[in-house]
Amino acid sequence: MIRYSLACACRHQFDGWFASSSAFDEQSARGLVACPACSGTKVSKALMAPAIGGTRQNRDEVAQVASAPAETAQPVALLDERQQALRSAIRALREEVSKTAEDVGTRFAEEARKIHYGEREASSIYGQASWDEAASLAEEGVAFLPLPALADEAN
Repeated sequence: MIRYSLACACRHQFDGWFASSSAFDEQSARGLVACPACSGTKVSKALMAPAIGGTRQNRDEVAQVASAPAETAQPVALLDERQQALRSAIRALREEVSKTAEDVGTRFAEEARKIHYGEREASSIYGQASWDEAASLAEEGVAFLPLPALADEAN
C-alpha cells in the first residue's frame, strides 16, 4: 500500500491509500478519487515529506515538520450522513440568525447587558465576545447562546 498526500482543485489537502501508483492513476482518471471536503474529482498528488532513516530524534523532527499544516491547507473530515445533516442545520441556523438579528460586532457583551438590565429594548442580537466576556455574562445571569461555528466559515 502507498499513502499519498492529495490536493483537489480547491486546494483542500487530504490523504489517500492505494495499492500502487498505477492504482491511483487509474482511479483518478475514472473520477473515483474525490475530495472529502468539496467532492471535487480533480485531484492530484501533493508534495510529501520523504521517509528518512536515522536517529529517533531526527525522525521525530522530520515527522513534526512534515505534519505541520501547509498555509493553504484547510481542515477536512469524512462525514457520514448524520454529520452532514448536522453541518447543514448549523449552517442554516447561522444564516437565519444573520438574517433576523442585529450584528453588534465586538459590542456583543455590552449590548447583551443593556438588554438584560432593561437599558435597551429586547431584541435579537449577535456578535463576538471573548471567553472572559462570555464567562462574565453567564455569571451575571445574562441569557445568551454561542453560535456553533464550522471550520470552513470565516468566524
